[in-house]
Amino acid sequence: MQPGPHRYGKKVADVTVPRTSPGIDQHPDILALRAHSEETTATPAAQAVEAIALLCGVYLAASPWIVGFNGATTLTINNLITGVAFACLVGGFGPAYERTHSSSWAALGLGAWTIMAPWIVSGHAFITAANVSNAVVGIACCLTALALAGFGVVRGTRGMAGARR
Repeated sequence: MQPGPHRYGKKVADVTVPRTSPGIDQHPDILALRAHSEETTATPAAQAVEAIALLCGVYLAASPWIVGFNGATTLTINNLITGVAFACLVGGFGPAYERTHSSSWAALGLGAWTIMAPWIVSGHAFITAANVSNAVVGIACCLTALALAGFGVVRGTRGMAGARR
């Protein structure tokens, strides 16, 4: 073996030291968190809420053409972008809940924005149909985002209480 770099005045050989302890991905807390996340997203209620949330995002993106206010360009573009963003945020919950459950708070913000958008984007209300559509889908987005955030909190609280006994 060739001597490696000098450290503290001594020549050190290039030696690979085998890992004696498991990596961080094998830590018991990480494994428990993953098991909890899989349990949370495997329930029919969580899957139903995720599906409803995804449909809310798709509807929001398509609502200008469904309701018929696609002549209002700013609100049309706003709903398209917000709907796609919401669908992308909630679409990640199922396959990677342990890494994406905090995104539900961003989804809640998008839902609140959807309710207020007709007045903020245009400066005045466009059409009653657009206002009603955005208010209804915005409320649905907020409720589904809160439900998705609640799945981790409620189950985590029960799990912690059970662990202390």
